[in-house]
Amino acid sequence: MRRRKKHPEHINHERWLVSYADFITLLFAFFVVLYSSAQVDKRKVGRLALAIQVAFQQMGVFDTSSTEIPLSDSEAVPFSKVQVVENSELTSDMTRFVQPMKGFLIPTSNAPLKDIQQELEKVLAPEIQKKLVDVKAHREGLVISLHEVGFYESGSASLRPSSRDALDRLAAILEKRTESLRIEGHTDNQPIHNRRFASNWELSTSRASELIRLFVEHYGISPQRLSAAGYAEFHPVAANDTAEGRARNRRVDIVILNPPRHNVEQDSSKSEQ
Repeated sequence: MRRRKKHPEHINHERWLVSYADFITLLFAFFVVLYSSAQVDKRKVGRLALAIQVAFQQMGVFDTSSTEIPLSDSEAVPFSKVQVVENSELTSDMTRFVQPMKGFLIPTSNAPLKDIQQELEKVLAPEIQKKLVDVKAHREGLVISLHEVGFYESGSASLRPSSRDALDRLAAILEKRTESLRIEGHTDNQPIHNRRFASNWELSTSRASELIRLFVEHYGISPQRLSAAGYAEFHPVAANDTAEGRARNRRVDIVILNPPRHNVEQDSSKSEQ
């Protein structure tokens, strides 16, 4: 009987393709999940960033600027377009992110000191033009800077007689107001030592006190509204390297302080009623 010839077993050299195909499939699924998650996170983070910026602007941390507000919060918000919102209260769509904080934000268009700033710039226009007076708005309030060259004798706390006309016009506006006033004396960094003042501390404080005395005794401004401070040369507005810079630093600042927060809240509630 003839024996059947046995064929050798065939070795499959392409079995690695099965494992490779499984690996590629899993890798594809992994990146699909990552991509989907990234799209959701981008939308959520964009909304969160927009809400935080609105809140910071309402607290006065960021300056206002123009922005492009999404029409729907379901749209992804690219980070390149997330900017500070100029006026969130005018956009009802923004209330779903941050509710307006009544009493904490003073709108720029209705700032309580805007009217007095315009009035002061008008009545003090001659002194402002001669660079004897500066009127600038700061975060703490409105600052009226009286430069030494126009109001004080060098090294003295006495007011120049020629400055009384400008002070009359200034006091006429201040006495009608109710805001608190802080009078600040400032000097340059040049040491002083004469019979009356041993240092710039005494000179700056004396100038502030002398102006307060004038406001109370001559113009009848309530002492409860006034406070004095002397900063010597340590709060300059310009470098002391030049004569021009030192002249700018020798000044007395009248700071008209912003109304207290509870007053703003009361005014806001009255306007709502």
